[in-house]
Amino acid sequence: MNGMNGMNAASMLKLMGARNQFNRNHPKFSAFLKAVFSRQIEEGTVIELRVTRPGEEPITTNIKVQQSDLELLEELKELMK
Repeated sequence: MNGMNGMNAASMLKLMGARNQFNRNHPKFSAFLKAVFSRQIEEGTVIELRVTRPGEEPITTNIKVQQSDLELLEELKELMK
């Protein structure tokens, strides 16, 4: 059991380091996420994502947040702290 806890702690530290590096590399994105999550996301909110690879047309999708999505979004908010 202790080996499993140590592995989880190591994975968590690695993830935190990667998150910190990402925030340093992309401060505007980090600020954007902080602004978005400064208020609770509510049902009916539309979240849109766009990915543009070099030399390719953008791919865009969106979701309209449902009540059943709110718990996951709150968990994501906690990970960002």
